[in-house]
Amino acid sequence: MSEALRIILPLYLVAFFMIAFVGRSYLVWKRTGINPYVVRKAGRPIDFIEGLYRLPLILILITTLVYSLAPQFYEYTAPIIWLDGPGVKIAGLTLMAIALAWTAMAQMQMGKSWRIGIDADNKTDLVEIGLFGVSRNPIFLGMRLALFGFLLSLPNALTLASVAMADTLMQIQVRLEEEFLTKTHKDQYIEFCGRVRRWI
Repeated sequence: MSEALRIILPLYLVAFFMIAFVGRSYLVWKRTGINPYVVRKAGRPIDFIEGLYRLPLILILITTLVYSLAPQFYEYTAPIIWLDGPGVKIAGLTLMAIALAWTAMAQMQMGKSWRIGIDADNKTDLVEIGLFGVSRNPIFLGMRLALFGFLLSLPNALTLASVAMADTLMQIQVRLEEEFLTKTHKDQYIEFCGRVRRWI
């Protein structure tokens, strides 16, 4: 199982990044001419939060590289022994696969409205179809599931810290986005919030 994970986990990270970020960004840019990556180096709270996302991503990348390329040093990540079993790892990998498919589907349904960050310059349509009829934030939900699955697949102090940090940042970001969407879409978004839960 460990040997397979050393191959699967890096491939998953590459696949998630290419499908959920690079591929989707290219499609939106191709269709609209707008760069969907709108994270800015400004003084807005959302810009600060989005900048902090690099920290858990770096921790996950470091953990994966150590586990896959230098397993002799993996013990220094403080493995969580009681979670380190084949059944738990399989559950984690299954959750990661579901999360990737879920995230890709939500992004596809979001279409031209998809952004990385809050786009204050280009008004986007409010998406209420598909997975957005189940969760107001299905993309973030997919990312949360992927992170939890990663923790189950590779349980250690670094992945636990990454999940806790990323989840906290997402909780803050969705609330900042809710404030922005309320100002942008007004009653339509308020009514949407009354029908659909924040997460699920």
